Amino acid sequence: MLLNKEKVQVGSFPLTLEDVVLVARNKHKVDIAEEQKEKVNRSREYVEKLLDDKKVVYGLTTGFGKFSDTYIPNDQAKNLQINLIRSHACGIGEPFSEDVVRAIILLRVNALLYGHSGIRLKVVETMVEMLNKGVTPMIPEQGSLGASGDLAPLSHLALVIMGEGEAYFNGERMDGGKAMRLAGISPVSLEAKEGLALINGTQVMTAVGALACWDALNLANWADYTSALTTEVLRGVRQAFEPETHRIRPHAGQQLVAKNITKITRGSQLMTNQGEIRVQDAYSLRCVPQVHGASRDALQHIHDKLIVEMNSVTDNPLIFVDEDKVISGGNFHGQPMALPMDYLSIAVAELANISERRIERLVNPQLNDQLPDFLTKEGGMNSGLMIAQYAAASLVSENKSLAHPASVDSIPSSANQEDHVSMGTIAARKAAKIVQNAYHVMAIELFSAARAAEYKGPEKLGIGTNWVYSFCRQHVPHQEEDHVMYNYFKQLADEMKDIEAVKALKEQLAV
Repeated sequence: MLLNKEKVQVGSFPLTLEDVVLVARNKHKVDIAEEQKEKVNRSREYVEKLLDDKKVVYGLTTGFGKFSDTYIPNDQAKNLQINLIRSHACGIGEPFSEDVVRAIILLRVNALLYGHSGIRLKVVETMVEMLNKGVTPMIPEQGSLGASGDLAPLSHLALVIMGEGEAYFNGERMDGGKAMRLAGISPVSLEAKEGLALINGTQVMTAVGALACWDALNLANWADYTSALTTEVLRGVRQAFEPETHRIRPHAGQQLVAKNITKITRGSQLMTNQGEIRVQDAYSLRCVPQVHGASRDALQHIHDKLIVEMNSVTDNPLIFVDEDKVISGGNFHGQPMALPMDYLSIAVAELANISERRIERLVNPQLNDQLPDFLTKEGGMNSGLMIAQYAAASLVSENKSLAHPASVDSIPSSANQEDHVSMGTIAARKAAKIVQNAYHVMAIELFSAARAAEYKGPEKLGIGTNWVYSFCRQHVPHQEEDHVMYNYFKQLADEMKDIEAVKALKEQLAV
């Protein structure tokens, strides 16, 4: 369940997906833990000492990428950072949504507060002010290779911190400096190391992935409910979900889904026993625990990887004050996120795939247990849900193309200095699109199964299926004649993501 807190404090505890959602979507305020401020200050003091001692340090007194061997005098250190941001802000395409950008800022703040980046506390506090006062940088979606981190998109964030670029404020897109002025935030003049500290990291792919994973974990719950309703109205065989089968193949996700379906259909007058109508159901009904469960296990793995990455330092170079070291390494490389994001694509695509097959069973007169053809009583005059299944089929087909892994590709950059990159941000963006598509497929299944329930008798539904049927009817009235449905599909998909609906769903599962 979501934490009930007015502020999300960054630095005192590891960030969770719930924290990201609260800040990104619910606009909760952000506060910096006091104990982290000293770490940031000590790291900055160490950088100042390196400058005074005229040490040769990557990104501090050198150029970047292939120019890492080019020495930059101290008196040009500030210009070096400004040039870095302006030259690297090469994003392409449509802007990221507001929630994604807010998640990006939150995750970047969290990484900087570990005190290994050499940035001034003032810069971090400016980013927190942007979150709390509603200044959202315009960050294009495309242009990142996922190593060295998310350079191009994060540079668009840094531009606004400097009072440049573009941003959204009070719903209007405008000059970044104007947005900062209207919000009462003073732009920052970047100093040595700070530009690199702002843009060298994996926070864009991780932010996209965190929100997509949160939505996917909730979608897995909705998938259990919608599949249970479909199974019930198709007079499914209950024995497939009994615990004996799943005890001897003890995958955690499979056992959880079987338990959920049994709980959701408790009290049903529509579920059948083996041999009562048929001995066994088609795979899209009978194998829900195995299919949904495999996706759930994948999502748990992805969640765990995201938590590690959200609470990591992914800069280069890294400052280790206590050890008196500056180390140029590869924590910016996005591979630890690229693979989970490709896995997320596959896991969620499968939830949609099997959902579409259940939709087909609901509308197809050869498969739907004597329900009306395409769930309409006056077939011919009415087409019913014929084209709703087309739409679902189109989305799952699109998902199959999007699920092709991005992480298997790499194009060398920076004159082959950066000769292997992750494409992790592409992987995350594709995963997020698949999650969006899957919500619409699930909405079509719920819409269809709820209509089928009208013919079988809603009063015969189980406790949980009655709840999800009622949820659907709160937003979508039953209409027998043909009518325009696309807005209903969108409304259901949006309502499934709503934070209050998510809480209610989890409370139902806990009963």
